[in-house]
Amino acid sequence: MNLRTIAWNNLWRRKSRMAFLVAGLLIGVATVVTLLSLTQSLTMEAEHKLESFGANIVITPKSDELALSYGGITLGGLSLDAQEIREQDLVRLKSIPNHQNIAAVAPKVLGAVTIGSSRLMLMGVDPRTEFRVKGWWTLDGRRLASDHELVAGRRAAQKLGLSIGSPVTLGGETFTLTGVLRQTGSQDDDLLIAPLPTAQRILKKDGEVSLVEVAALCSDCPVEDMVSQISEALPGAKVSAIQQVVKTRLHALDQFKSFSFGVAVVVLLIGALVVFVTMMGSVNERTREIGIFRALGFRRSHVVSLILMEAIGVSLLAGVLGYLVGMGVTRLLLPWLAQGHPHLAWSSSLAGGSTLLAVLVGTSASFYPALHASKLDPTEALRAI
Repeated sequence: MNLRTIAWNNLWRRKSRMAFLVAGLLIGVATVVTLLSLTQSLTMEAEHKLESFGANIVITPKSDELALSYGGITLGGLSLDAQEIREQDLVRLKSIPNHQNIAAVAPKVLGAVTIGSSRLMLMGVDPRTEFRVKGWWTLDGRRLASDHELVAGRRAAQKLGLSIGSPVTLGGETFTLTGVLRQTGSQDDDLLIAPLPTAQRILKKDGEVSLVEVAALCSDCPVEDMVSQISEALPGAKVSAIQQVVKTRLHALDQFKSFSFGVAVVVLLIGALVVFVTMMGSVNERTREIGIFRALGFRRSHVVSLILMEAIGVSLLAGVLGYLVGMGVTRLLLPWLAQGHPHLAWSSSLAGGSTLLAVLVGTSASFYPALHASKLDPTEALRAI
């Protein structure tokens, strides 16, 4: 009979104590797995949503502003040498070092148009890209499908008395209104939206765009570096980063991660304390048994190995069960904490890490009881017989 057999027999004889040890470690490991897997799943969901929240880099024409004031009276500013961005120059965005982080490029051309007695803003867009970047847009009707179709903002449609299917005369051409944006509370409500080539033709800005929105919304996107790279690629444009949404959400995720690690450490310490107290109680109860082992010639190292083998066996079982329980709890909690379709990531590294963590905590908490057991006097067993 070897030490492994003795350790297994000891655990099997004391099933209730083994179950108590497993439960103590299992709760700690399951808590860690739940918090880490929740953080990972919520981060993945946030990254996915950030990509649909719109652009976080805006490219506009560079111009020199001349402030006009005299005698303490400000007369406004005058833009000097403002130029439109050439559409063909946007190809250079594919050459920047971080071009793989660009999720979408949405060029626009803007200009004022007159319909009847009303003056409105016409915006030309690439419909497929624009409606993907503006994920918050909700449309009554359908999107643009041809060059002679328009979409109107809610206030613009009300101002012109338009409804879906109404004809609109613009620049001597007749268009059909295919959709109306629902109220957004922004300038989008006052826009007429047309395909980019159509708007360029009506505004007499062929091959030009007024601004470009670049979507690079992901957790690891180096937005500031991308701004510098785009500025070098388009020296005649002004490139600005809009990072408030990204930084706010990532900061919230970082706080959640810190909170998760703090809770995990506390729960693991409690689990380690449970193992320590239980193993110490087990050693004290097994004084006669350990003394007999010592009297039969077991060295101190054998006794230490015996106790640690028992701790490792319990810890391995607790680690595997803790991972499964933690992932199960995560699956139950995700629909309540996330919106849309959260993804539950089954990670082999998390499974291995949780098992290793359980073994480390279990053996560390059992080390002192094992040393204490190895120092028991063999004569204690003889007195007890």
